[in-house]
Amino acid sequence: MAYLAQLGILTDELVAAVTAIPETQQERREACREFVLRSVRQHNYASTNHFEVQARLDGFEERFHVVGREALALALRKRLDALEQHRNQHMPEILHLILELADKPAQKSDLGSLDLLLQPDEDAPPKLTWREIAREDGWKEERDIWRFIDYSQASSDEGEPDAKSEAKSEAKTEATIESLTTATSTEDVPLRTVQDSAFKPQGDELLKQIRDSQSWRHASATSEDGKLRKTPISTTQLLRECLFMLAGLETTLFDAECCPVTRYQLAGVSWDAYKALVTSFSECGRKLAPLRAFARTKEELPLLQVFQDSLQKALRSLDQELVTYQGRLVAIEEDVVVSLIGVLVELGPTLTPLYALSDIVRQLQEERNPHAFRYLELLYDAVGISQLQGQRATYRLLGSIFLDCFQVYLKPIRLWMEEGRLLPGDRTFFVSESPTKLPLPQVWKSQFNLLRTTEGQLHAPRFLKPAIDRILAAGKSIVVLNHMKQRESTRQYRAGTEPKMDFAAVCPDELEFAPFSELFSAAFDAWIQSKHHTAAATLRELLFSTYGLSQALDALEHIYLMSDGARSDAFASSIFRHLDNFSSTWKDRFTLTEIAQEAFSACVDAPRLSAELERGGLAHSALASRSSVRLSLPAIRLRYRLSWPIQIVVSDEGIRGYHTIFTFLLQTRRAISILQRPLPNSYSRNNINTDGNSAALTYYLLRTKLLWFCTTLMTYLTTLVLAPSTARLRSELRDAVDLDSMAAAHAAFISRILSESCQGTKLQPIRECVLDVFDQVIRLEDARKAEAVRREQEAREIERLSMSAVMESSPLKAKVALSPVKGKRRSMGRGRGKIAKEEDEEQDGEEEEEEEDDDGWWFGEKSVAREDEGKPYPVRLREMLGDYERHLRFVASGLRAVARASRDEAAAKWDLLAEMLEVGIRE
Repeated sequence: MAYLAQLGILTDELVAAVTAIPETQQERREACREFVLRSVRQHNYASTNHFEVQARLDGFEERFHVVGREALALALRKRLDALEQHRNQHMPEILHLILELADKPAQKSDLGSLDLLLQPDEDAPPKLTWREIAREDGWKEERDIWRFIDYSQASSDEGEPDAKSEAKSEAKTEATIESLTTATSTEDVPLRTVQDSAFKPQGDELLKQIRDSQSWRHASATSEDGKLRKTPISTTQLLRECLFMLAGLETTLFDAECCPVTRYQLAGVSWDAYKALVTSFSECGRKLAPLRAFARTKEELPLLQVFQDSLQKALRSLDQELVTYQGRLVAIEEDVVVSLIGVLVELGPTLTPLYALSDIVRQLQEERNPHAFRYLELLYDAVGISQLQGQRATYRLLGSIFLDCFQVYLKPIRLWMEEGRLLPGDRTFFVSESPTKLPLPQVWKSQFNLLRTTEGQLHAPRFLKPAIDRILAAGKSIVVLNHMKQRESTRQYRAGTEPKMDFAAVCPDELEFAPFSELFSAAFDAWIQSKHHTAAATLRELLFSTYGLSQALDALEHIYLMSDGARSDAFASSIFRHLDNFSSTWKDRFTLTEIAQEAFSACVDAPRLSAELERGGLAHSALASRSSVRLSLPAIRLRYRLSWPIQIVVSDEGIRGYHTIFTFLLQTRRAISILQRPLPNSYSRNNINTDGNSAALTYYLLRTKLLWFCTTLMTYLTTLVLAPSTARLRSELRDAVDLDSMAAAHAAFISRILSESCQGTKLQPIRECVLDVFDQVIRLEDARKAEAVRREQEAREIERLSMSAVMESSPLKAKVALSPVKGKRRSMGRGRGKIAKEEDEEQDGEEEEEEEDDDGWWFGEKSVAREDEGKPYPVRLREMLGDYERHLRFVASGLRAVARASRDEAAAKWDLLAEMLEVGIRE
């Protein structure tokens, strides 16, 4: 029932597809359906399945190969290929019938039966022979033509020939036409004819003929009188031995090292000629010997196994050609000339590439402990040399072997670039993994490294060095994507198609004149790009979209580069206020973190931000910390916690560079904040006298110069260093091809801003001089406030003395002296100046905190600026002005000198800063 139901469904679909009858004409549809069903049900003879017939034929061919009937399998394939040109609609039925009639074809088939199907050749006319020509032209009567000298004994270079042998060498032997033209002659036969192989002796006669043909191998090397002699051999015998020697077989004429045995000599040829001829074959054999020896060794490394297999294929090709040549001499189908020199010429194109392979094997054997991929380097060089020399056959063979072997070397590279995995125990690959598990931020930089030798050389083929970094980056990208739980994204790289790396694809015929190195580099770059680009692009987009690389860089710029001036001033002013008040509470990391989070909460993720003071900054007292920009400010450390993928781009070295720039900017802001504080009105009133006008002018002049210097430096840093560099960094990160390029771009950004802001080792003296100028700002303010306190004390003393004089002259002196209010009045007298100052400050809108600050400045001046003690105020101002002029000249001239002597990219910026500062130098 299930079959009928399925048949009914299929019939409905067939009727709807073929007839296209609308559903409204239901009667027509039912009639067509019933007709189709009856036709299907009444059809008892199905057609032959031609797919099944083809499968059975392929199965027969495979079975013939398995049971060892190779010739039968080849014959079947040859007939099937020929049958494809005559195929028609009845062919499957005919083949099916033949298959049904087959009965154990692998055991009962006889290929000899196929010869009965061949058409017999028509009787060919007899060929013209030299015997007929000699009889017709009368060569038989001219006996002198056939005379020749026997060199076999006279040309020996071993021992002294006797008189008998000399007589034989001088005697002339006459040769008859029969002896020169018959195939049974024992002498050399220069021409092999079809008739020579037509007669096939049988039985004892064949055995005797074989023994006679091999008797020269056992001939004695000495004559009857004990003299050394040469055993004569024929050209055919020498040729057979040479071919066997080239095939790597044992021979009588050549020893195990392919050197010729001197006891034999070619009949009718001088010793020198024979020696030169046989030495030529010997050289060929000696060149092939290393190949055959290496092909017989047992290698365990896959790289060497594939190279060994390639050599075996090349040697099998040579052996096949030798067998073919021997077949032409054994199964003669037409007259051939036996020529040893002709054999060398004919085998030359085949032997020349093998000589190049032999040189490679010889170099491998001569080197001590060569790497497994060393032969790849030698093959690569040999391919280029053969191309330059115009040896096309050698170029194609070596190029094919090189690329076939390179396919095995590509397997670990493919596994690394597609899955981010390394084969365990593989010492041929150039990527190594750390044995310990590292934190995620260090996976990219330290988990995987390039393997190097003890001499520091990269453990990889030389021709791969330009692409090593991209291969390493591609695999690390996959590893990072796996750690990001993006396994679905990595699967698409395995399914993609990769360019072929065979000889036909890498070196097409239309580019035969292009250098092989360029062809290989282009093909390999395309192969790497197919696996590297997508992974790197995906990882880069994830960093920007998912992990917020742009937002992290914005936060770093706000915190360390002070791109938001208002937020940076809020943080800096709070630190400076604690310094000026001699407060040590800000040195606590919780308080410092609170200050930083409160200042930058509007522009960064506040919970990620923390701050602390290094131990070196805690060692200084509050008085010392506020008197110099070198003490506590460099110890402030702001830390912004980044996600681990962002830490790959922004490394720890980059964070240290950010801290260096942050410290320098904070020191600059410290000096500017001191100089930009408004002066109290009391300072101007106290300086309006004859002695103070000159000091006031000097003070304002020095203050103006210092403020100009600090603001010029801040302008240079913000507009000419930080702003262009950050914009350039964003562009380079967007254009980076992989994570290594992004990390390199950020490292170059840090190096660039450090160098341009005079933080490098070359400009260390200039940087120290700039910090001296910043400290001079603090000294100037200390001197100003100390002078203000001194003048206030003088005023208080004068007021006290005048009050005392008044009290001495008053009649109420005794009452006042005995009154309990007297002490209070004296105290009020001592504090009158302070009260007056507070009233003035209230009129100017200032708070009482500044009075405490004045007292603090006084104590700081007394405690720190000891070098200025005892010097009048005007003298100190003039000394500070002179120091400033000297520092300014040193900074400007130093920048000029370093810019001219350096080839650094920042030299132009140094020269520009020097030009800006030279404006303030007074001639």
